Amino acid sequence: MVTASQPWAVGLPSPAETGDPAWQVWEPSVLLVEDDPGDALLVEEMVDDSALKMRLRWVRSMAEAREVLAAETPDCVLLDLNLPDTHGLEAVSGIKARADQVAIVVLTGLAEEETGLAAVAAGAQDYLVKGRVEPELFGRAVRYAIQRKQAEQAAVALQASLMQAQENARLERGLLPRPLLTDATVDVVTRYRPGRAQALLGGDFYDIVQGTDGTVHALIGDVSGHGPDEAALGVALRIAWRTLVLSGVTGAEQVRRLEEILVAERAGSHVFATLTSLTAEPGAPHVRMTRAGHPGLLLRTEDGGVEWVEVEGGPALGVVPGGADWPVRDLALPAGAALVLFTDGLFEGYIGRGRERLGEEGLLRLAREVAALPPEGFVDGLIEQAEELAESQGGLDDDVAVLHLRWN
Repeated sequence: MVTASQPWAVGLPSPAETGDPAWQVWEPSVLLVEDDPGDALLVEEMVDDSALKMRLRWVRSMAEAREVLAAETPDCVLLDLNLPDTHGLEAVSGIKARADQVAIVVLTGLAEEETGLAAVAAGAQDYLVKGRVEPELFGRAVRYAIQRKQAEQAAVALQASLMQAQENARLERGLLPRPLLTDATVDVVTRYRPGRAQALLGGDFYDIVQGTDGTVHALIGDVSGHGPDEAALGVALRIAWRTLVLSGVTGAEQVRRLEEILVAERAGSHVFATLTSLTAEPGAPHVRMTRAGHPGLLLRTEDGGVEWVEVEGGPALGVVPGGADWPVRDLALPAGAALVLFTDGLFEGYIGRGRERLGEEGLLRLAREVAALPPEGFVDGLIEQAEELAESQGGLDDDVAVLHLRWN
């Protein structure tokens, strides 16, 4: 008997998911929406006689169908277009509004074939004419309708994935610029590694610009959070920084302008950004540095030494809008030395099986292990070791940006 209360198993994998072509081992769940008991009985008989075994549930109206679809999701809906509370193509729209992922096969009368075609155009996968369907054709129609719906959903998901990849690529191009250098005063190595959850971008950003007088300006920063809003804000801050540098604005005034942009552009008052901006004049034995809540940096000396360095700074941008101060401090730069700037994703990953993080001391230890390598090998080795330590926890959660500057 077809009943209005027979349940189906929820979460049973489809043949498309298991890769098994033998549909006999999988019984799709089918919801019959039909107000005529005689027509419902015909459908029951076709189900019994069909080679495709299925679990059938019968409801008499669109209102009952909505209640079922609110609680469970069948694989297919057999839909009569002449219901007591819905008529014609409105029935198709009603099912799609409740469960767009469900295949729909419309049931029509002998004189309604044009309506069946219209229903397919409106989103149904197929239509069947009552009284003119053999059991084998019936089972095949249900099977193909489910397969077509699965293929349609896969195509939609693929298109969405491609669009997201294109959007991410555009954002990454903004986050990861080409250094604007006019001579060989400084050798630059840059790396950006997305975190393990990278359906989403983070807001890590960096930039290097050399002025007409040979002065080298560098920036690294990190917008809190992950996603397109944070990534777009990181791009905006990087472009604004480059514009300010080319306009001659540096130091504390530069950071104040960047904070104004962050406050104007951020999605919510909880969003903040950390950054380190530095300026190195030609031949100077030091760099001038401004820090806004950003972690320290590594200083590599010509004899292979590596030290963790921090200079006095101010709070992150957006934490105290308009009320913060960012001092400019000099950092001694020995001959042949290199500075390594990075975002906190490099050392905040969990290591081992507990909740221990790599931390600043752990990062310094790793840096000293690869200290003898040339710039590119040093940066890659540092990132790879941090990733290996975090592997037991699934890898580095956060994005990682690294900027290695060595003055000639």
